[in-house]
Amino acid sequence: MKKTILLFAMVAMLAACNNSKEDKKHEGHSGHTKEIPKTKQDSLYADVMADHDEVMPKIGAVRGVQKAAQRMIDSLSSLPEKAQVAAASWKAELHKLVNDLNYADFAMDKWMVEFGTDSMKDNVEERIKYLTSEKMKVSKVKEAIISSLAKADSLLKK
Repeated sequence: MKKTILLFAMVAMLAACNNSKEDKKHEGHSGHTKEIPKTKQDSLYADVMADHDEVMPKIGAVRGVQKAAQRMIDSLSSLPEKAQVAAASWKAELHKLVNDLNYADFAMDKWMVEFGTDSMKDNVEERIKYLTSEKMKVSKVKEAIISSLAKADSLLKK
């Protein structure tokens, strides 16, 4: 009986501890738990990661569309000369799309390699400057990914 009461008390204490931790955290898009921002630097970091988390799952689509567009270019190149001339403008658009997709993929990889999650943590002013700069960079990456996928969506339906 004492063991049952003790076990119940321990479970109740664990539940109470978990509830207090949940008050300070929320779950992000990628399923990982994040701290609720308390300071400007926390808010900036959360904004940077929100943009990253929004578009990172789209990288697989970027790479898939890259391959599909390249296959179309290759197919157009194997057409008879007269058909190639007729499809030249579409082929040029596909080349531009592949370049845009390559850039979006490269930009995300480059940003992730260069981003320092702990950069300037001991200097609040410098960290705010750093995170503001990173917010601008990741926003450009986000725009490159979203716009290239939108372009692919319209172009590959032709």
